[in-house]
Amino acid sequence: MPLQLHDTLARAKRPFQPADPSRVTLYVCGPTVYSYAHIGNARPAVVFDVLFRLLRREYGQGAVLYARNVTDVDDKIIAAASAAGEPAQAISRRFEAIYNADMAALGCLAPTLTPRATEHMAGMIATIDKLIANGAAYVAADHVLFDVAAFNDYGALSGRSPDDMLAGARVEVAEYKRNPADFVLWKPAKPSEPAWPSPWGEGRPGWHLECTAMIEAELGLPIDIHAGGHDLIFPHHENEIAQGRCAHGLPTYARYWMHNGFLTLEAEKMSKSLGNVLLVHDLIKEVPGEVVRWALLSAHYRAPLDWTGELISQSRKSLDRLYGALRRAAHVEAEPGAEPSTAFLEALSEDLNTPRAAAELFAMAKTLETVAGPGRPAAKGALLASARLLGFLEADPERWFEAGVDEAFKARVDRLLAQRAAARAAKDWAAADRIRAELAELHVEVMDGPDGASWRVKEPA
Repeated sequence: MPLQLHDTLARAKRPFQPADPSRVTLYVCGPTVYSYAHIGNARPAVVFDVLFRLLRREYGQGAVLYARNVTDVDDKIIAAASAAGEPAQAISRRFEAIYNADMAALGCLAPTLTPRATEHMAGMIATIDKLIANGAAYVAADHVLFDVAAFNDYGALSGRSPDDMLAGARVEVAEYKRNPADFVLWKPAKPSEPAWPSPWGEGRPGWHLECTAMIEAELGLPIDIHAGGHDLIFPHHENEIAQGRCAHGLPTYARYWMHNGFLTLEAEKMSKSLGNVLLVHDLIKEVPGEVVRWALLSAHYRAPLDWTGELISQSRKSLDRLYGALRRAAHVEAEPGAEPSTAFLEALSEDLNTPRAAAELFAMAKTLETVAGPGRPAAKGALLASARLLGFLEADPERWFEAGVDEAFKARVDRLLAQRAAARAAKDWAAADRIRAELAELHVEVMDGPDGASWRVKEPA
C-alpha cells in the first residue's frame, strides 16, 4: 500500500516517492544540548522514529539514511556553561549523552547519523561564500546576513506575509540590515565565547545555517524528507530553504516537509517561567518508557496534544490490555516470520495515523483471545509484528506487570497469593479478603481468571 504523507509546503497529503529508493534520506531537527529535554522535545523524536521504522520496512534497513542533528553551539549552551563554570563543549557533550539515553528509553532507534554543528564549520563557511558570490548574502558590521529580497519564494513554506514573517521571527532590527527580515549567517563572537576563524573574522554561525550545512555534508541536497516540530516552520525551516536553494541554485530543498503539532501541559504551553516544564529524564524514572511513547503517539502527530495525568493513566491501561493478552497466551508460540496486519499497515501508511493503528492492535489482541486452535499462532505473530513496528510490546509480559520490582517483592506477592488461594479453597473468605487488602497496600492488583490469579503493580494513587 502506498505511503501517504502530509507535505507542509504542498498543504496536502501526497504519495511518498523518494528520489532514489535505494537511498532514502530523512532529516529531523534535533536537540540544542544545554539542559534536559522536556516532553515536548520528545514528540518529534518519537513521531519520526515511527516514520524511520516504516521507511526501513518498505525500502530496507540499509536503504534509509536518517540524520538527527545536534546543535552544540548556541547562546543557551554558552549561558549554561558560564553559569556552571565549565567549557561549553563539556555541557553540550553531557546533555547530548543524556538526550540520547532518554530517547532510547522511549523506544527510539538510534538515527543513522547524528551530526554536530561544531564539526561542520568548514562547510558552513563554504556555504556563506557561495551565498555571497550568488548575491544572496552580504557583509555588514562584522556580520554576514542573508538578503531575503534575493529569494522570491521566501515565505512559501509558512504562507506568511512579509509583515507577519517579521513579527514571527522576532529578529533584531539592526541599522546595518538592508531589510529588517534579513537573518544572520555569521556573527562576531563576544569575548570568552567559543569562536572559529573565518574570512569575516572570529565568530560563529547563525542557527539556521547549521542545518543547511549538515544536510549538504551528510545527506546531500535535495533530501527526501525534512521534519521537525510545528514551531520550526518559521523562521528556521523557511530560512533553511532560502539558504540551501540560493547557495546551490536548487529548485527544491526537500521533496517533503513534515511537522508535528504542539504539546501543552494541562492545557498550558510549557514554560520555565511558569514552572510547568516536564522533563523526560524525570518522567521515565516514574513511568515506563513505553507508556510515555504510547501517550506521545495517542493523537495524530499533526494534531495538538495535551499532556495530563489522565493521558498517562490511560496509556498505561492501554498497554496493560495488550500485555495482558500476551500473558494469557504465553503458552502459544507466535508464528515465525509473521508480518504486521494489512489493516495496521494501512493505518500507518495513511500519514502515520497512530490512533487508528492502536485500534488495530486492540483488534488483533481480541482475535488472539478469541480465535481457536491453529489460528492463535498467526494471531500472536501478527500482533507482535505490528506492535514492534510501532515500538511496543518489547518487554516480557510477566516483567511488564511486575513493574521492575525485585525478587524479594515478587516472592512476597507470590507467597500471599498462595495463602489467598488456600483460604479461598477452604472457603475462608474473611482470610482471603484480608490477604487481598494486604496486597492492595503493596499497590498490587489481583486479577482472578480461569487459570488462577495473576497480578500487576498499580501506580500509587
